[in-house]
Amino acid sequence: MPVDPAAAAGPLTVRLKPAQERRVLAGHAWVFSNEIASVEGEGEPGALARVLAADGTLVGAAFYNPRSLIACRMLALGEMVEPDAAFFHSRLSKALAFRQRLKPGGTAYRLCFGESDGLPGLVVDRYDSVLVAQVLSAGIERRLEALSAALQELLKPEAIFLKNDHRARALEGLPAETRVLFGRMPERVEIEEGGLRFVVPLAAGQKTGFYFDQAENRLFLRPYFEGRIVLDLYCYTGAFALNAAKSGAKAVLGIDSSAQAVELARENAALNGAAGLSFEEDDAEAALRSFSQGSQPFQPDMILLDPPSLVPSKKHLAKALRAYGKLNAQALRALPKGGLLASSTCSHHVSREIFVELLRLSAAKAQVPARLLALRGQAGDHPVLLAMPETEYLHFALLERL
Repeated sequence: MPVDPAAAAGPLTVRLKPAQERRVLAGHAWVFSNEIASVEGEGEPGALARVLAADGTLVGAAFYNPRSLIACRMLALGEMVEPDAAFFHSRLSKALAFRQRLKPGGTAYRLCFGESDGLPGLVVDRYDSVLVAQVLSAGIERRLEALSAALQELLKPEAIFLKNDHRARALEGLPAETRVLFGRMPERVEIEEGGLRFVVPLAAGQKTGFYFDQAENRLFLRPYFEGRIVLDLYCYTGAFALNAAKSGAKAVLGIDSSAQAVELARENAALNGAAGLSFEEDDAEAALRSFSQGSQPFQPDMILLDPPSLVPSKKHLAKALRAYGKLNAQALRALPKGGLLASSTCSHHVSREIFVELLRLSAAKAQVPARLLALRGQAGDHPVLLAMPETEYLHFALLERL
């Protein structure tokens, strides 16, 4: 088994301030730099560390990074572990078994969701025979060889691609990069979800290429689409829009500012033989404003609003909530009585409570009564740690204008 060089001479020792171990022992996977009393030993970012409570009791093993506000990312509680290929194989085997129970026979899903699967700072999405990973911690970055070996043994992939362009890498002192870790990667793949086929761009796509986190919400909405005129804003490559068209919607218009996304959305529509479906390259916010002012030749009676995250950090929260509120108010205003709004937000800084209050204020701003038909979250292959609210980031609501 490969041995971590930092662990060869004995791991670092991180001693916490009094009472700071309680949150970690309750299941939260991060130790922040201001919770640390002292660090014994030296090591590069991502080195293995032994975390002790103030009284010397072993809290567990962690990746340590002195450059990050998240100074320790916990790997185990009450014991030390060696993050080698066997360790990765064990954790990924459990993650794979969970997805196989969740999606029997499926080959397209989120295989690993970081801390929720005991692998802090690692995201792996499976696209049949291709795996796309995002590495968001220095600890995982230092062990890519062991990670690759475990993934190859488990899934025999055609390729493993690193989509390391997330801004969170900068907080760990890691550069942005995209590269092939193993094998020969195709530019795009074709996957199946809910009986529909989708072409997915890998290197050039958003996130890892596809939004698996909304998979269950797309299926949930199917009964509501029938007979509706649907406006899908920020439609990306058309997953929501295509579900609407194939579920009996009268007409569907998808709008996205990305020309590449719109072209792929049209290709996905043709791939599935979907009729009554069109896509336009346009600014979604400007288009929504036009619909809310009645300046369009038709009025939708169902709007899908799934904007990108507007909250890169907590200091941006107030500004982002104003922007989200404006979008939702305009969407409600654009709908007739009986119209439906499916609204989402995708930042862990926006809690479920904040999201519901945002919708309440949006309805008040639009001066229209509305009722909440459903409040949902991210798909099951993005499991939420109860003790770690940061792992719950996607909120989804279905509203009806009265």
